Formats: sequence, structure tokens, C-alpha cells
Amino acid sequence: MTESNIEFKSVSTTQKKARNIGFLLVDNFTMIALASAVEPLRMANQLSGQELYNWSTISETGEAVAASDGIRITPDYGMQETTDFDLVFVVGGVNITRSYTRKQISWLKTLARKHVDLGGLCTGAYLLADAGLLDGYDCSTHWECIASMQEAYPRVRCTNHLFVIDRDRITSSGGTVPLDMMLTMIKRDFGYQLTASISEMFICDRVRSESDHQRIPLRHVLGTTQPKLVEVVSLMEANIEEAIELDELATYVGLSRRQLERLFQKYLHCTPSKYYMRLRLFRARQLLKQTSMSIIDIAAACGFVSTPHFSKCYREHLGIPPREERRGVRAQENDNILPPVASASRELLTETLSLGTVRGKSHSTQSLSDAKFEPTFGSVRLQ
Repeated sequence: MTESNIEFKSVSTTQKKARNIGFLLVDNFTMIALASAVEPLRMANQLSGQELYNWSTISETGEAVAASDGIRITPDYGMQETTDFDLVFVVGGVNITRSYTRKQISWLKTLARKHVDLGGLCTGAYLLADAGLLDGYDCSTHWECIASMQEAYPRVRCTNHLFVIDRDRITSSGGTVPLDMMLTMIKRDFGYQLTASISEMFICDRVRSESDHQRIPLRHVLGTTQPKLVEVVSLMEANIEEAIELDELATYVGLSRRQLERLFQKYLHCTPSKYYMRLRLFRARQLLKQTSMSIIDIAAACGFVSTPHFSKCYREHLGIPPREERRGVRAQENDNILPPVASASRELLTETLSLGTVRGKSHSTQSLSDAKFEPTFGSVRLQ
């Protein structure tokens, strides 16, 4: 990309001071969640040519913390030496119930008393719940942690949403979801144009919203208690385009049709046919929102005999015709679909995330200085 190819875009803002964001690293935190949250902040600074966000990493003692992949990160601060933060995220990971300390819980409570906004990445919400800082809040956490967290902290409203922004609490599930959450936060701070430009730089063609849900594997919900039911659902998921008849499904797992219907009613609270229909419509909705396939092709790919039949089922189950679903998503600038880019892949972690601090110089200042010779530097002008 050359300098002459850069289109300068204006974004209005009244922000005067960089927002100071901290990331508390607990043992076995997930690197992908941390990188997914930090990189949009760096790119917001690069594209605006301004220090909109500042970020720092924190550990309990200031010593290195091992991520779940074994890589050790030396943080910028220990909890005892941290400065004023506007927002602090707890970066969780695997084995979360055994990966944090009471000192960390106490420190989070202190931040809350100072009216610092708090958040959790991956399983980080577990610490906030333990500290009583999510009581009465909606929150998100990785699906593996939802059931145990809801059981342990009944005053917390756990959801299966990808991420939740509820007043002064910002929580997300794992993987690359923090990217979507941070882009949503940046859009609220500085508008759609900056968010769209960041997405283009990361070759991210769709920003998932708060209304999107985690797909929780059925085997996690049922455990090992109903292997035949899990097997039937797996067969359904693997045969969307050419649906298998119910009698045939029952035969595959050694059950009668009536036995299979009873299993679905008892554990999934619907008939097998209705569950199969939901799977096909869920796939259709993904294709409508994430691809340019024609509605005719989508209907065929999801096992519907005709487009009118597909449209009728879609409208009956989801409350909107597929054509309007697609038109509504693409017509709204502030919705989940961003302008198409060259590739639909979600290439985020192509760069090595350097988290070592040069004392006296913040990550945001250093990265902004390093980015000055990039063609996109300052390409989104803030007014």
C-alpha cells in the first residue's frame, strides 16, 4: 500500500486524554485473549495518529507470569506500583479456580472503590464474581466456565453472549472475541469510521455484536450421560444439506423413533424435527450474515427443497424473512457487518505481541512512534 492510496477519513471526538487501560495477568492466562484486546488499541492510535489509548500489563508482584501456552510475560507493573487506570481487565485462562489469589481479589475491590471500570477476558470474569463485583450485572465468560460460575455466584447473571457491556463492567468470552468487544468499545468512543478502518487493517470482515451467542457444544451440556443423544445431534450437524430421516437417525444409534423423541423432549425440550430445523436455520443465518451466497444457494445448502419453503420456515422461526435479514444487516452502518475487504479471514495474530516495557515510555507512546512511517499513520483524522 502506498501513501497515495490512503484515503483520509474524519471522525469526531471530544476526548482530550488517552484512556488508560490495564491488563491483570493471572496464572495460565490465554495469550490470544490478551492479544485480541490489545491490538485494536494499538491500531486505533496508529490510524488516528494520536494516543487515544494507553495500555499496561500487571501481575500480582511484578514478576513474570506464564500464559497457558507456557510463554512467560514480564509485566509493566506489580499491583503495588500501578498508577491510575480508567479501566482494568482481568485476563483469565485455564484452570481459573486455582489460578488466582486473595490479594488479587482484594486489589480488584480497591479499584472498584476508586470507581475504576472493570472487565474480564476469557475466564477473567470469575475473579470479578468472586470479589462480588458482578452481583446484579449481566456478564460473559468462556462457555466452559458458565455453569460452574452460575452455581457458585447465583447473584451474577451469566449469559452465553460473546461479550457484555453492562454499565461499568465489560466482560467477554475467550478466543478472538475480545477483538469484537474492543472494536465495539472503540466505536462507542470514536465512531464507526475508526472501527471500520481498524477492521480493514486486521482483514476482519465482520464485527460480532453483544447480541451474538457462544455456541456451546451439546456434549458439554449433557456430559457423558447421554452418548446416544450427543451422537444423533452430531449426525444432524454433519448432515445439514442432505437431512437424514428421523427413523434412520434412530436406527444409527440403536433406538426406536419413540425412544429418540423422548430423549429430545427430556433433555432438549423439543422434538428431534424441531431441533434439526433449528440447526439448519442457524446455519442459514450464518451464511446470510457472513457470505454473499444467493438465497437460493443458501436454501439448497441448508437442505430446503425450495426457496419459498426456506423463506416460510425462516420467517416462522426467526420472525423475519431471509431477504430482510440480509438487507437489514447490510444497510445499517452501525450493525455487525463491515464493508467487505480483500479476505474474509480473521487474521489477527500475524504480528508478535511485544509486552516488554521500556521504563519511562508507555507501550502506546512507543508503538505510536514506531508506526509513524506506516502509510496508514494518521489516515483517520479526529475532529
